[in-house]
Amino acid sequence: MKLAFTLLIVIPLSFAACKSSDKDVKKPGAGGDKKPPSRVEAFLVTPQTLSQDIEMPGSLMPAEETELHPEVSGRVTGIYFNEGSNVGQGAMLVKLYDGDLQAQLSKLRIQLKVAKETLERYESLLKIGGVSVQEIEIYKLSVNNIQADMNIVQTSIARTSLRAPFSGRLGLRNISIGAYITPATTISTLRKISQLKLEFTVPEKYGTGMKPGGKIQFSMDNNEKIYAARIIATENNIAAETRSLRVRAVVDKANADLIAGAFVKVKIDLGKNDAALMIPSQAVIPKARNKQVIVYSGGIANMATVTTGIRDSSMVEITSGLKAGDTIIITGLLNTKQGSKVIISKVNKP
Repeated sequence: MKLAFTLLIVIPLSFAACKSSDKDVKKPGAGGDKKPPSRVEAFLVTPQTLSQDIEMPGSLMPAEETELHPEVSGRVTGIYFNEGSNVGQGAMLVKLYDGDLQAQLSKLRIQLKVAKETLERYESLLKIGGVSVQEIEIYKLSVNNIQADMNIVQTSIARTSLRAPFSGRLGLRNISIGAYITPATTISTLRKISQLKLEFTVPEKYGTGMKPGGKIQFSMDNNEKIYAARIIATENNIAAETRSLRVRAVVDKANADLIAGAFVKVKIDLGKNDAALMIPSQAVIPKARNKQVIVYSGGIANMATVTTGIRDSSMVEITSGLKAGDTIIITGLLNTKQGSKVIISKVNKP
């Protein structure tokens, strides 16, 4: 009997102990397991002086360039230039056979001499009434006709000579003495080298700053020299495909370093902005339709949509969305959401 009584007392006590133990266990998520605020670095947005310039690719072009073709067909009797040589405007380059035309011109000269002598005799006879005025007019017409024929032949002779249309440098020669050539034959090319054109495109938003007379600079990959150019014209429309404007400049004093067709880097100075808001590039979060930064305010992170401007190697200009004095977060961006609590461990300044 004593054994049974003891068991009855122990069992209820055991149940009570288990129940009490269950109450002491903390429920998941209750109490002190909340995530602590993230520690991040920040940047104080401060106005800065920004030299606004952009760099665009461009190409050098000859100021003047043309293929040289003969005006008429014929056999080449003279070549008066060397490949790659410089020539002046009007210099004789090629001569075609003109023997038949010279013969015609000699014949007409004799005919003109005879016609003039005849006209002079008849004019003497007119003074004494030996001939009529109508006869004199016939001989005058004959003289004029011969002179007109001579002008035609002289023009044909001139067309057998090819002269340089402007001063420049010749390319490679494609003909030889004795060759029969036609107006379709390319004899060589001529380029004006004392002056070059520079062509490039700029984004649409910079198009209004491209004014004739504006100064630009450019450089080449094969040297560190900086060259100057002057804007002379822009295209009259924005390219729909690229939303860019085509610009043409002129290099007035081109030297031997600059070769037509070469690739160059064009630097365009857009002036200075004394109140530019520049922030570190890593602070900008690209989104599908916009760009955002995280603004710190009272221990809370807030997302702000911004518009960016000019960039350099590490900083980017903010043209809208921020103001001077704002504090933005620059580290821990992936783990920081709208409304997150954060602690600033360090504030960076420009």
